[in-house]
Amino acid sequence: MNRNQDILNPTEADQFGQSAAALLRQGSQSLPAGIKDRLYAARLKALSVKKPEKVRVKQYVLAGTSGNWSSGSRSFWNNVGWIAPLVVLVFGLIGIAQWQQDSRINDIAELDVALLTDDVPPDAYADSGFMSFLKNGPLADAEQDGLDTSKSPS
Repeated sequence: MNRNQDILNPTEADQFGQSAAALLRQGSQSLPAGIKDRLYAARLKALSVKKPEKVRVKQYVLAGTSGNWSSGSRSFWNNVGWIAPLVVLVFGLIGIAQWQQDSRINDIAELDVALLTDDVPPDAYADSGFMSFLKNGPLADAEQDGLDTSKSPS
């Protein structure tokens, strides 16, 4: 016999269970009272030990674009749920990189504007003496000149 033919679908299993319960009910009518009492006590004991069943709530979701409704679990959202934080992270990193690049461009543009609108020609910034003048300031040169003249014998 084929193994697939041995498995009952849910409606066939329900019908089998109902017919088996009906046969047992009919057979229990002819049992003596002592056996009925022992069966009742065993049934109560079995029900007290039984684990509570998980209640399954059917969810109906739209299946794709075909328009068919099907009962299903949240497996689609479980599989896709990790993608949303990843997408937010990627767009956040892209946004930060864009903001930093714009900031660098603005800084370079401000420097270019300062160089082009300044009274000092741009070639002066290439001179090493001018750069030391800018670092030390004009007062440092004047003080050094004043100290040198006071120390020299006249």
